[in-house]
This record gives sequence, structure tokens and C-alpha cells, in this order.
Amino acid sequence: MRMLIVAMILLALVLLASAFRKLNVPVIILSLMIGLIFGSDVTGIIHFDDAFFAKEVANLALMFILFIGGFGTKRQTFKPVMKPVMLLATVGVVTTAIITGIVFHLITGWPFLRALLLGSIISSTDAAAMYAIFRNRPIETKTRTVLELESVANDPMAIVLTTFVISLIMGKTTSTWLAILDFAWQMVGGVAIGALVGYVAAYFFNKIRASETDYFFVYLIAVVLLSYGLADLAHASGMLAAFSAGFVLGNSKIPFKKGLLSFSDTLSFITNVALFILLGLLASPGSFPKIWGKGVLVFLIITLVSRPIAVFIFTAKAGLTFKQRVLIAFAGIRGSVPIVLATYPLAAGLDPDREIFNMVFFTVTLSIIGQGTGIFALAKKLNLLSKEKNAAPRLVELVTVQDTNYEIVEVRIDEEYYDGSCLISELTLPPGTLIILINRVGELITPSGKVEILPKDILTVLVEKQHIEMLPVEILKSFVRKKIKRDA
Repeated sequence: MRMLIVAMILLALVLLASAFRKLNVPVIILSLMIGLIFGSDVTGIIHFDDAFFAKEVANLALMFILFIGGFGTKRQTFKPVMKPVMLLATVGVVTTAIITGIVFHLITGWPFLRALLLGSIISSTDAAAMYAIFRNRPIETKTRTVLELESVANDPMAIVLTTFVISLIMGKTTSTWLAILDFAWQMVGGVAIGALVGYVAAYFFNKIRASETDYFFVYLIAVVLLSYGLADLAHASGMLAAFSAGFVLGNSKIPFKKGLLSFSDTLSFITNVALFILLGLLASPGSFPKIWGKGVLVFLIITLVSRPIAVFIFTAKAGLTFKQRVLIAFAGIRGSVPIVLATYPLAAGLDPDREIFNMVFFTVTLSIIGQGTGIFALAKKLNLLSKEKNAAPRLVELVTVQDTNYEIVEVRIDEEYYDGSCLISELTLPPGTLIILINRVGELITPSGKVEILPKDILTVLVEKQHIEMLPVEILKSFVRKKIKRDA
């Protein structure tokens, strides 16, 4: 019977995802909806109220989600916007949490530490929601990059801050100075231990390159667990260590990296689905009428007060325009991590009536629906929509355990922006570049010098890494650029 219920849940998720495909609804919302539907307050098919088990599963899932987030973050992408991203992801999170806590405390009369705990839980933005909402949407590049990288990098700070406030409430920290030192060690120790594990893991990755590639996946999982476990043993932040290890390893020269990235993406997706179905089961929608007012208040404080203040303070000298800062302030979409963190006080016995958990759940839903649907209207109003789609080539997996200076990429001739045609023999391609396949609206064509390239074609190209950025420029200059009517 249990297997039948699991099958029904997964099938329902797939059907729901298919129904909402065109709306780009994030997987976390769909998973939460399925959890709510199958939970005790709606259909009653599954009764689940084990907060401690949910927290343990959430910790395991977060460990992998953060490692994968670091693993997929490229240093060259991160470097140009490092200053605003790091400020927003660290002191920006703390500022958001403190302002949210203070304002909520003053309005509702909640005890300050309890209000600060709520602010800490809800302080980080969500990478999964951000990537899902921005998919195939032409937001101005720098603004989009800041938002995406901030959402990846700010989760560890929210986790550390939440666990720190919980320790204050439970009286585990006896001295203010000790509390500050403990907080600092969790941050510094987590980064240092994670980076060390990442460098050592990269070294040994190259030592086991002769092994079967299946063992690489096992090794990757071991690295995640090792980074978290060592940091936890040293009383540092295991989550921050996992992210740091992933960042170092992902930016190191290791074999089979594209295969590992593909495995990581799949693992992240499955982990997110399982986690948020579980959290949906734990929620109590029957209690929402009691907390909806406070949930709306938290959403308004975060969206209109604390987030904008933090953004405008910490991006003041980041080379961003006023309009870019306005959009970044509005687009602080909440998601997975706040709901996971809401299980921490629940498991610690600090939220016996699930008021905080249900408020966070409700606020996150409002954030994804309200900010997720409003961001493009605001971007258009601020004239921050890109005038054309990103022409950057898409990387395709080149499966090899040997070091190689080549990548396989796909370049699309966008019919919306380009007209005309050219022969392959007429192209001036970078040295060592080879067009290996042409996809013409589903028809696969073997390339030769006499083959004509047309708009809508997708070219699969083997190219040296140093020439990837110039490849679309060299190909597209053989076509006629259409005159596009721009928005007023």
C-alpha cells in the first residue's frame, strides 16, 4: 500500500508539472502542493507530524543542495559581481533578519528573540525559485547574475544565523563575547574546512581517474559528507563547509566534470522534490486562517522594508544603477531554505503549535507567487529587460576522464534576430574548431563545406575552451542582423 501511495504522489507531481509547464512554476511549489494535498489536513491519505525526522531529512538535503550550488558556481562568473554578492549574502542577510525581527516585534509585541528567529529563518533568497523563474527570460545580465549568485551564496549565512539565535533562546550561549566568537568561528571555520576538503578532494580526484566513472559519483557523495562531518566535528558550520567544498571542487581541474555536474543536477532535483513533498505533508493548511495576517505582515516587511534597506546599503558602491538596485531589492524571492529552517525551532520544541512553521510556509508561498509573477512587469517598467536573447553557446557534455582543452557546445541561429544563410565553407572559425552536427527543426544533418546554414539551425560544435566566447560572434557575423522594434 505504501509503494502505491508513493507512486501516486510521484505521478501526481509529474502531471501537475506538465499542466503548469508554460507558467515556469518552481518545482518546490509543485512539490509542496502535492504534500499539502496528500497531507492530513486535505485528503488525509498520509498523516505526518514528526518534526525531528523532517529536520534530519532537511539537513541531509540542504547539505547536498548547498554543495551542488557551490559546485555549479563558476569563479569567472562570480568575480565581476563578487563585492555586491558577498555583501548581500553575509551582512545583508544579518541586516535583513535584524530589521525584520525589530519591525515585527514592534508591531505584534512578539518577544524580540522569537521575532529575530523568524527574521533569521526568512532572511535568505532562493536559488531554485530564482533559476526556475528566470529560465528563458531576458532580464538584464548584471542584475540577473547578482540575483542568481546571491541566492546561491546566502543560504549558509541564514542557516548559521538561525542556529545561533536558537542557541540564544535555549540559553546555550552564556556570554555575549563567546556568542560573537562562536558565530565568527562557524563562518570562518566552515569556509576554511570546506575549502581544504575541496582542494584535497580535487587532488585525489586526479589520482583515481583510471577508475570506473561510476565510482566518481560515489566519491563526490563522500566529499559532501566529509566536508559537513569535519566541520560539524570542529563545531563550525557544516552547511557553509559543504558549499565551500563544492565551490573549490567545481572550479578545480578534475576529470569527468560535465558528468559530475549532470549527476549533481539530477541529485539536486530529486532531493528537492523529496524534501518539499515531506515539508508539504508537515504543514497544516487548516491553521492558515489563524496565521495568514501575520504571514502577510512578514511578507510586507521583508519585501518593502528590510530587503530594500539591506540592498541599498550594501550595493551603494557596487557600480549598479538605481533601477538595477530597485529590481534587486524587489526580487528577493524566498523559497526552500526558509521552509527547511522553520523545522529547526519545531524540532527544538520552540514552536509547539507550528505557528512559525506555518507562517514561514505561507510567506514563502506569497513570495514566489507575488514577487515571482511581478518581477518581469517591474523589469519592463524599469527598462531592464534584455533587448535580445543571450547568444552564448550552450555547453554539451563531453564525456572523458582525460584532460582536454576542448568542449562541445551548441550555437543556435535565432530566426528572431538573424536572416540570410551561409555555407559552412564560408565561415571563419577559430583554429581547431569543427562543426560536427546540424539540427534543423528536428532533422539531423551531417555537415560538409557545401552544406548551407539557415536561421533556426542548431550547430553542435567541437571547440577549444579559449574560443568558446568568440564562436557565436564568428558564426553570426555571416548572417544579416534584423532590425528589431524596441520597446519605448
